[in-house]
Amino acid sequence: MSKLTPTSTLTLNNGYKIPITGFGVFQTEVQETYDIVYKALETGYRHIDSAIFYHNEQQVGDAILQFLKDHPEFKRSDIFYTTKVAFAADYETAKKAIHGSFEKVKGLGYIDLFLNHSSLPDKTGRLGTWKALQEAVDEGLVRSIGVSNYGTHHLDELYGWDGLKIKPVVNQVELHPWLPRKDLQEYAKKHNYILEAYSPLTQAKKLDAPELVSIAKKHNVSTAQVLLRWSYDQGFLPLPKTVNPKRLLPNLTVLDDVELDQEDLANLDFPDSYEVLTWDPTTFHDGDEFNYPG
Repeated sequence: MSKLTPTSTLTLNNGYKIPITGFGVFQTEVQETYDIVYKALETGYRHIDSAIFYHNEQQVGDAILQFLKDHPEFKRSDIFYTTKVAFAADYETAKKAIHGSFEKVKGLGYIDLFLNHSSLPDKTGRLGTWKALQEAVDEGLVRSIGVSNYGTHHLDELYGWDGLKIKPVVNQVELHPWLPRKDLQEYAKKHNYILEAYSPLTQAKKLDAPELVSIAKKHNVSTAQVLLRWSYDQGFLPLPKTVNPKRLLPNLTVLDDVELDQEDLANLDFPDSYEVLTWDPTTFHDGDEFNYPG
């Protein structure tokens, strides 16, 4: 594999390219989204990750369109836009939601990647959503589809379903040294899809961890940069988020500015750790009680 740079792309299992430097807008306030996404694009990010649940799809789409208008040297195909449908109870609900998301960013012409946001609420919802996502690809609204917050039993269900026509290109889950999810890593290798890491910066909850602080001081970088570099070194595609424009460039240039050695990686190797810092639908089984976020 050639050396990764901030402008590198990975090839999805359907042949499309995905920029390796992603930018997430989870919990970004609606009134802040347009400006920070536009600034991220100006800084060099080419991959923006939103969701219906974030309530900021419209602002992301508007920022991308304005950036393309202001910078004619870039084409629509240079920007990768992801969104997600959440908690659809059945096929019809999912289909309506997917079309609603497309209408919000219709000026983009298509959505690069659409995910089922979680394993909730049940099998009917999961498979109904996948059927609707497959149809969105057939209709030309969406290029690639994937899952998020799926555990191995949810993936087994999808891959064993006789209605499966289009396989997922990614599974997006919480990933960091304290939640490496070795089982999902192996599953991704077996089925040739990419693991996207949300909350790769641990929502700042681990930035003062002694292991991180020591490595950051050794390389004269921030602990956030160490975490992002670790994520890339695992083969993940991290999706950091920030509303602070000053953090955009350091997060973007990690692949140029930070290099971890084997000792560093060993000090961040916690293969049996399972410290969830957000929420965890990967362990959900139909019939379980679950407190929905928000």
